[in-house]
Amino acid sequence: MPSHHSRPQGFARADRVGEQIRRDLAILIRDRVKDPRVGMITLLDVEVSKDFAHAKIWFDALQADQGLEAQEALNHAAGFLRRELGHLLKLRMTPALHFFYDDTQTKGNALSALIAKAVASDRHDDDAADANNGTATP
Repeated sequence: MPSHHSRPQGFARADRVGEQIRRDLAILIRDRVKDPRVGMITLLDVEVSKDFAHAKIWFDALQADQGLEAQEALNHAAGFLRRELGHLLKLRMTPALHFFYDDTQTKGNALSALIAKAVASDRHDDDAADANNGTATP
């Protein structure tokens, strides 16, 4: 009777490798990349292709206006980072690195602030209308 090895659902090898790449790259970028265009960044996600030939790395920049410059600098340093990463990872082949600036979180925070401001304005308007009508809100 053949034995069936079941793989745990949800966390494939490519996901584990991607997470390790994210951790190692964060340290390498912080400690070894000297390009001033990079600045303070946060690595958000790493997606590794099934054949481990390519890795897409999404990041956000502390200074939103420097995001695209940081993307250019990181892609320029991709060969250096790939080589350094190759020394850390125990893989036959180190994936080619492709960096992408992702400002979704920044835009989401700005949208949340606008919504909060609108809600506060509505509350203020309601309180002013209630005061003019002589009613008090509980």
